[in-house]
Amino acid sequence: MKRTWSTLMLLTMAWAAPVLASDPLTTVLARWDQDEHPDLRAVVVMRDGRIVAERYYNGETAASLHDVRSAGKSVTALLAGIAIDQGALKNVDERVTAHWPEAAGSAVGDVRLDDLLTMRSGLAAFDEDPASPGNEDKLDEAADPLAFVLAVPRATPPGQAYRYNSLTSYVVGVELAKATGMSMADFARTNLFTPLGISRWEWASDAAGYTKGQGNLSLTARDFATLGEMVRNKGLYNGRRIVSEAWLSEALAPRVPIADSDPYADHYGYFWYHKVHDINGQKVPVSFASGNGGNKIYVIPSRNMVVAITSSAYGRGYGQRRSEAILKALLSADTPAP
Repeated sequence: MKRTWSTLMLLTMAWAAPVLASDPLTTVLARWDQDEHPDLRAVVVMRDGRIVAERYYNGETAASLHDVRSAGKSVTALLAGIAIDQGALKNVDERVTAHWPEAAGSAVGDVRLDDLLTMRSGLAAFDEDPASPGNEDKLDEAADPLAFVLAVPRATPPGQAYRYNSLTSYVVGVELAKATGMSMADFARTNLFTPLGISRWEWASDAAGYTKGQGNLSLTARDFATLGEMVRNKGLYNGRRIVSEAWLSEALAPRVPIADSDPYADHYGYFWYHKVHDINGQKVPVSFASGNGGNKIYVIPSRNMVVAITSSAYGRGYGQRRSEAILKALLSADTPAP
């Protein structure tokens, strides 16, 4: 009996052992064990495709699926690139009516894919304004989402003004489905998730049966990081081409300045954000996917690093602040290669 108890104690101690001082990244992650808000879920840090630090919080495990909210928009952008690579979508100058002819005559009908992907559709859709005709809550509640989209009026000419909204990313998902002849979830399974070895995931559909290109994608933290690693590696994963390097260069390019309206980003690309951080006097460019509550995939090419963070601080501003603080703490503790 004593031997059994000792064995259990050793196993328990091994699982709960304090982090080693020689592991600066893991030491950083341990700081958030006692965070005042019990809704941080996981942080996974990868370098050169390997996990170099990983920590789970508040009951989360490596097997837990987590809703990454609007970070799913960045995945939709990856799928748009794959569809262009395969020829299902022609290019970013293609207009909505090319695959959705019923949209002719509506405000969204002649909007280019480029303007959808950069949140410059010109539609009267703004997620921060509940009264906006195309607000995300109204879209979610619509009994006929396609009819809802076609009824949203224009506020400004397409390509002129950045307005963050979920409706435009939903439209990209609809376009993908119509162009490929399959649901976006099925397209993602075949062309993105399975090639990356991602077998457990969920992606919600709306009342019309269309995958929600605006979000509601659930992944494990490790698989969330794997998406980032593929992006960091310019579209390659384990030697296999997933999406073209040309598309990722276009998607991650800092296209639209948004620092005036977003404290966490300098520019917006194709559903991906970009910010240059000052870390110990060094400028560190970071591209990232971002979801409500602090869900992030940070891609840091200069460090060969990816940081994936899952969080359930939905609707709470501190979630975004906390994730950025974790990123900056990790970058500060990290020693760049000479």
